[in-house]
Amino acid sequence: QVQLVESWGGLVQPGGSLRLSCAASGSIFSINYMGWYRQAPGKERELVARIKSSGSADYGNSVKGRFTVSRDNAKNTVYLQMNSLKPEDTAVYYCNLRFYVSSWSEYWGQGTQVTVSS
Repeated sequence: QVQLVESWGGLVQPGGSLRLSCAASGSIFSINYMGWYRQAPGKERELVARIKSSGSADYGNSVKGRFTVSRDNAKNTVYLQMNSLKPEDTAVYYCNLRFYVSSWSEYWGQGTQVTVSS
């Protein structure tokens, strides 16, 4: 069984920074994607950023240039450094893990609230 444990989010002022982490444990295929999605009230869940075990990364358009995703493969941990935060970044952030063996497997963290407000 795979588990994803996220760090706490929190309240940050506009223009501020916050770092999230997510550690995966269990039976995980070494070639995988780890990343972050978010969901604001009344909106669909959207990609924030994801990074493959090889190091290649993708970002949602709204966070490009402000957020950076990274990972430590030895620790099965993914990080999201969020800078220049805006009120519209307020959402529940979910960690995600995907890998393919004979079919796709996908796992989600419990979600952590990030609120950007003065």
